[in-house]
Amino acid sequence: MLTETTTRELPEPPSLRRMVGPGVVAVGIGMAAGEIILWPYLTAIGGLGLLWLAFTTLAVQFVINMEIERYTLATGQTVVAGFSRWWKGWGIIICLAGAFQYVWPGWATSGSTLLTYLFAGGDPVWITVIGLAVVGVLLTFSKVIYKTVERVETLKVALTLFFLAVVVVFVISLSTWGEGAKATVTEFGQIPDGITFTMLLSAIGAAGAGGVHNLVLSNWIRDKRYGMGAHVPRLVSPITGQEEAAGTGDRYQFPLDETSMSRWNLWWRRANVEHLVTFVAVCFVTIGVMSLLAYETLFGRGDLKSDPSFLRIQGDIFQAEVGTWLKLLFLAVAAVSLWAAAMGLLDIIGRVASDFLRRNYLAGSARWTEARLYLTVVWTEIVLGSIILLAGFTQPLGLLIVSTCAASVVTLLYSVLLVRLNTRDLPAPIRIRGWRLGGLLAAIGFYGFFAIAMVVTQLDKL
Repeated sequence: MLTETTTRELPEPPSLRRMVGPGVVAVGIGMAAGEIILWPYLTAIGGLGLLWLAFTTLAVQFVINMEIERYTLATGQTVVAGFSRWWKGWGIIICLAGAFQYVWPGWATSGSTLLTYLFAGGDPVWITVIGLAVVGVLLTFSKVIYKTVERVETLKVALTLFFLAVVVVFVISLSTWGEGAKATVTEFGQIPDGITFTMLLSAIGAAGAGGVHNLVLSNWIRDKRYGMGAHVPRLVSPITGQEEAAGTGDRYQFPLDETSMSRWNLWWRRANVEHLVTFVAVCFVTIGVMSLLAYETLFGRGDLKSDPSFLRIQGDIFQAEVGTWLKLLFLAVAAVSLWAAAMGLLDIIGRVASDFLRRNYLAGSARWTEARLYLTVVWTEIVLGSIILLAGFTQPLGLLIVSTCAASVVTLLYSVLLVRLNTRDLPAPIRIRGWRLGGLLAAIGFYGFFAIAMVVTQLDKL
């Protein structure tokens, strides 16, 4: 199913400062389960020998994410819509995978669990159910949904970076910094004892972004008016907004003249810088510092369980060694971080599913606009997540592992699709080539290795 391509002018790129936003949203949503729970937990039980894997994952994700941005910058169309031009089934598979990935409310439940530690009581299940409903109401009444999500995630990133600066000064010793640097180099390629491939696949699925999370960079840069996305109206609330995201529109292309190519090169360079600084660098610092913090306070203890209770132990250590104020700050920032991520994840699946459904099945419907489809998907995820919790599936770490393993498998799938999309469906001067093509092929090998290793180890247990 190929759609018509309309020629429009490529807009003049704004300043780099005005382009900042999509990377912040991506890191704000991604900087949660992996950075606060999964990577610190792996460090607490296995030491610093996996830092190399975290940093390698971020490098791989940078390559993948920029190829997602390339297609939307050049066409104004999301990559899921691009995949669906060949076969609708790709969009169906990705939407179902995203729904499966995010219907398990592990982020929200983990945030609620931390709130019970912070306030010394409460039921995480009901806190989560009520909290999800509040998030749904906030998204429902946001005039421009992207702006609301961007503001929430920006606040979260600022609070997290403030906390990291505090622990660097008050907690992490120079010797731990030295051991971290040494382990990253000398233990490269090694896997510590006690770490399974399921845990590894989960961790790389939660480092930075993962799964459908990465794909929604298309939607966010479109709403931020990147490149040809400036010709596509933004997604707004059907209740308070005035315009509708035109996911049903045809692809756009710009004339390949000297002026347009000069603008394209500037767009591409600034988009890379924005993502490198706001996403990769912030994730690098967060995973690194939080892992060092876990090593400093928890490594070698025999009382750690495979659930967020290790964060309560860590908070008690902060209280004993620094003061009650640091424990409270730690639990508060972690809870806010996880709940901001939960909000962003609902936005992710809402965007992907509504864009696909509107374009492929409801293009002529006056009732089912993209905004209404978006809210329907969001509230469906909220209801299903609440049912899962009320049915008794309440173990936060278990829910996170299911979600993040699914994320790694989905990332493997669409990395393969991106190779075709950006080599065959874009004009020759702006196609992927050279080291970026090599990097994308390496990403396929990277995720493929850990996915196959997980399956093999699970089969060996049968």
